[in-house]
Formats: sequence, structure tokens, C-alpha cells
Amino acid sequence: MDKIIVEHFSLTYSDGTESLFDINLRIPANQITALIGPSGGGKSTFLRILNRLNDLADVKKVTGKVLIDNIDVLDPDLDVIELRRKVGIVFSRPLPLPLSIFQNVAYGLELAGEKNKSVLNDAVERALRLAELWDEVNDRLHDPANSLSGGQQQRLCLARTLALEPEIILLDEPTSALDPLATARIENSLTELKKQYTIVVAPHNTQQAARIADFVAFFLQGKLIEFSSADKIFTKPVDQRTQDYISGKFG
Repeated sequence: MDKIIVEHFSLTYSDGTESLFDINLRIPANQITALIGPSGGGKSTFLRILNRLNDLADVKKVTGKVLIDNIDVLDPDLDVIELRRKVGIVFSRPLPLPLSIFQNVAYGLELAGEKNKSVLNDAVERALRLAELWDEVNDRLHDPANSLSGGQQQRLCLARTLALEPEIILLDEPTSALDPLATARIENSLTELKKQYTIVVAPHNTQQAARIADFVAFFLQGKLIEFSSADKIFTKPVDQRTQDYISGKFG
């Protein structure tokens, strides 16, 4: 079943950077879809479209449709706050709030009006377990979040997103600043999380996409060149440009 359907979508920023051109794409539910391609090709812009973060940028023109569960994300009357609860995003640089570990995870729920301590406690434990961080921090939940290592902070930011129980998780190079061990933990988390969530990730490199992705979309200069299963993309790509990119001839 397709969770996200993109039809003839184009976007142009006022300064001309990272525009997208006539994107047609169907992203299946409960799978990991990786967006690969050279820097500046449109991957981050595409991710931000899915929960309307591009609203904060200077956009010149937008056309086409972006449907999540057949609801048009681009509808100006859409409740954007509700959309962002449904579609969470984790960025490349972990940005924990200047609060405790517990407060970081509970923050979104408290902001939404949740005050029941039992509910908050359960939600924080559940989110930290899903992010594979609970065993490392359960005895120091009230320590400052910035006392955690970089890899732990990234998983904390993932837990903060998961606490809101989204349906879709977007990740923009979530392991680019992490060591191999921390990277492996994030990748293990994502592989488990796809059982419950639809995941769209712009990975740090093609090797990561090959390790974790079920489907792969190759973006080049704002255009979607090819979309297929990860197996097909990495063994028998249809487009020569895809082959050249994954073989390291450019990028």
C-alpha cells in the first residue's frame, strides 16, 4: 500500500537553489525508502515538503500534488501542526533541547497538553526503547541531555519524534556526524521501526542505503531519475546515470 503519492510535483525557490522538477513517486507504507544522489540534487527539499517545512523558505512557485493517505499536504487549509505530528523529522545534527533527557522526549506531548505523569512516563520509556536508548539512560533520565554522546543525542532526537507517535519518520543524513558503532545502532533502530512506521531517509552515503533501504529514489539536479527496489537499483539500474552514480563515477 502506498503511504505517500507525489504527482507532477515541482518547486522553485526564489534564489533558484535545490529546485525540484516534475517529481512522480509512490512511497510504500512500512518500508524504508532511501533518497540518494549528489549534494544539491533536491533530497533535503523533498523531505521538507512532506511535512511542510518548506513553508519557512522563500518559495517562488509550487505545482503538483503531494498526498499522504490521500490527503493533499499542500492544501493551504491543512492543519500544519497536526501534519507535523503525523510526519516527524530528524536532522543530521542532533539538537537536544537544553533540558533533561526525560524532558526532551516528553516535550512535544507536554506542548500538546498532556499532563498525566503516568502517561508521560510510559510514553518516554516506549520512545526511548524504540530508539534503542532506554538501557543506556534509564537510570539518569533527569541528567542534562547534552551530557549524552553524539550518537546518544541523535537517538534521543529520534525518541523525541517517536514520542508523538507519528506515522511517517523523515531522516536527513541522520548518521553523518556519527562513528561506525553509533551509526550501526541508528540503522538497527530504523530496521526495527519500519514494522510500525513508514521511513524516508536521505542517507549519508550509498553504502548506507544499500544496507537499510527497501526502495531507493535517485535524485539528480532536481529530477527523479529512477525509483525501484533497492535490489534493482544496486544490481540492475535502468538508467546509466544511476549506474554511474552508485559506481562512484560522480557525486
